[in-house]
Amino acid sequence: MRLRLRASAVALSVAAALGGLGVTAPTASASARHQCTLETNAYYCYNVYAAKVYDNFDGTGKVVGYMYTTYSWFSCRLDKGAYVGGPHPYRWLMTKADNGVWGFMKDTSISSETNPVISCSPE
Repeated sequence: MRLRLRASAVALSVAAALGGLGVTAPTASASARHQCTLETNAYYCYNVYAAKVYDNFDGTGKVVGYMYTTYSWFSCRLDKGAYVGGPHPYRWLMTKADNGVWGFMKDTSISSETNPVISCSPE
Protein backbone atom coordinates (compact mmCIF):
# COMPACT_ATOMS: atom_id res chain seq x y z
CA MET A 1 0.00 0.00 0.00
CA ARG A 2 2.80 2.40 0.91
CA LEU A 3 4.60 1.70 -2.38
CA ARG A 4 1.43 2.35 -4.36
CA LEU A 5 0.89 5.69 -2.59
CA ARG A 6 4.51 6.68 -3.23
CA ALA A 7 4.19 5.78 -6.95
CA SER A 8 1.00 7.86 -7.17
CA ALA A 9 2.73 10.81 -5.50
CA VAL A 10 5.66 10.57 -7.92
CA ALA A 11 3.30 10.39 -10.90
CA LEU A 12 1.43 13.48 -9.65
CA SER A 13 4.72 15.36 -9.13
CA VAL A 14 5.89 14.54 -12.66
CA ALA A 15 2.52 15.52 -14.13
CA ALA A 16 2.59 18.82 -12.24
CA ALA A 17 6.15 19.54 -13.38
CA LEU A 18 5.33 18.79 -17.02
CA GLY A 19 2.16 20.84 -16.83
CA GLY A 20 4.17 23.79 -15.55
CA LEU A 21 6.41 23.50 -18.60
CA GLY A 22 3.42 23.52 -20.92
CA VAL A 23 3.82 19.81 -21.71
CA THR A 24 0.74 17.65 -21.56
CA ALA A 25 0.51 13.90 -21.55
CA PRO A 26 -1.03 12.43 -24.71
CA THR A 27 -4.55 11.12 -24.49
CA ALA A 28 -5.80 7.86 -25.95
CA SER A 29 -7.06 9.68 -29.03
CA ALA A 30 -8.14 13.11 -30.11
CA SER A 31 -11.58 11.71 -30.83
CA ALA A 32 -12.05 11.20 -27.10
CA ARG A 33 -11.79 14.98 -26.71
CA HIS A 34 -14.05 16.14 -29.54
CA GLN A 35 -16.65 14.84 -31.95
CA CYS A 36 -17.56 16.38 -35.27
CA THR A 37 -20.53 18.69 -34.77
CA LEU A 38 -23.35 19.72 -37.08
CA GLU A 39 -23.36 23.48 -37.67
CA THR A 40 -25.49 25.09 -40.38
CA ASN A 41 -25.79 22.11 -42.75
CA ALA A 42 -22.15 20.99 -42.45
CA TYR A 43 -20.16 18.94 -39.98
CA TYR A 44 -17.19 20.69 -38.41
CA CYS A 45 -14.24 18.60 -37.30
CA TYR A 46 -10.66 19.15 -36.20
CA ASN A 47 -8.10 18.03 -38.78
CA VAL A 48 -4.35 18.19 -39.26
CA TYR A 49 -2.85 21.30 -40.82
CA ALA A 50 -2.30 21.05 -44.60
CA ALA A 51 -4.33 17.84 -44.85
CA LYS A 52 -4.53 16.54 -48.41
CA VAL A 53 -7.83 16.50 -50.29
CA TYR A 54 -8.05 13.88 -53.07
CA ASP A 55 -10.23 13.75 -56.17
CA ASN A 56 -11.54 10.27 -55.24
CA PHE A 57 -11.54 7.79 -52.40
CA ASP A 58 -10.34 4.59 -54.08
CA GLY A 59 -6.65 5.05 -53.28
CA THR A 60 -5.63 6.07 -56.80
CA GLY A 61 -6.72 9.68 -56.55
CA LYS A 62 -4.57 12.70 -57.06
CA VAL A 63 -4.28 15.55 -54.59
CA VAL A 64 -6.59 18.37 -55.70
CA GLY A 65 -6.03 20.68 -52.75
CA TYR A 66 -5.15 21.10 -49.11
CA MET A 67 -6.94 22.13 -45.94
CA TYR A 68 -4.91 24.84 -44.22
CA THR A 69 -7.47 25.33 -41.50
CA THR A 70 -7.49 22.92 -38.58
CA TYR A 71 -11.22 23.21 -37.90
CA SER A 72 -12.91 22.43 -41.21
CA TRP A 73 -16.31 21.48 -42.55
CA PHE A 74 -17.34 18.22 -44.18
CA SER A 75 -20.56 17.32 -45.97
CA CYS A 76 -20.64 13.53 -45.55
CA ARG A 77 -18.59 10.35 -45.08
CA LEU A 78 -17.96 7.17 -47.06
CA ASP A 79 -17.01 3.92 -45.34
CA LYS A 80 -16.09 1.99 -48.47
CA GLY A 81 -13.01 3.78 -49.74
CA ALA A 82 -9.41 2.65 -49.93
CA TYR A 83 -7.75 1.48 -46.72
CA VAL A 84 -6.44 4.39 -44.61
CA GLY A 85 -6.01 2.76 -41.18
CA GLY A 86 -7.07 4.20 -37.85
CA PRO A 87 -10.31 3.54 -36.01
CA HIS A 88 -12.31 3.78 -39.27
CA PRO A 89 -9.99 2.03 -41.72
CA TYR A 90 -12.01 2.64 -44.91
CA ARG A 91 -13.53 6.04 -44.11
CA TRP A 92 -13.17 9.15 -46.28
CA LEU A 93 -14.97 12.48 -45.82
CA MET A 94 -16.22 14.76 -48.59
CA THR A 95 -15.23 18.40 -48.33
CA LYS A 96 -14.10 21.39 -50.36
CA ALA A 97 -10.36 22.12 -50.21
CA ASP A 98 -9.19 25.63 -49.41
CA ASN A 99 -8.69 26.25 -53.15
CA GLY A 100 -12.43 25.60 -53.73
CA VAL A 101 -12.09 22.14 -55.31
CA TRP A 102 -14.37 19.36 -54.03
CA GLY A 103 -12.77 16.12 -52.91
CA PHE A 104 -12.21 13.60 -50.14
CA MET A 105 -10.04 13.66 -47.03
CA LYS A 106 -8.77 10.52 -45.31
CA ASP A 107 -10.33 9.88 -41.91
CA THR A 108 -6.81 9.56 -40.47
CA SER A 109 -6.26 13.27 -41.27
CA ILE A 110 -9.13 14.16 -38.95
CA SER A 111 -8.57 14.17 -35.21
CA SER A 112 -12.26 14.46 -34.22
CA GLU A 113 -14.51 11.41 -33.98
CA THR A 114 -16.24 11.29 -37.37
CA ASN A 115 -19.12 8.94 -36.51
CA PRO A 116 -21.64 11.82 -36.23
CA VAL A 117 -21.08 12.80 -39.89
CA ILE A 118 -23.88 11.48 -42.12
CA SER A 119 -23.20 8.90 -44.78
CA CYS A 120 -22.86 10.09 -48.38
CA SER A 121 -24.78 7.05 -49.61
CA PRO A 122 -27.94 5.45 -48.26
CA GLU A 123 -27.10 2.50 -46.03
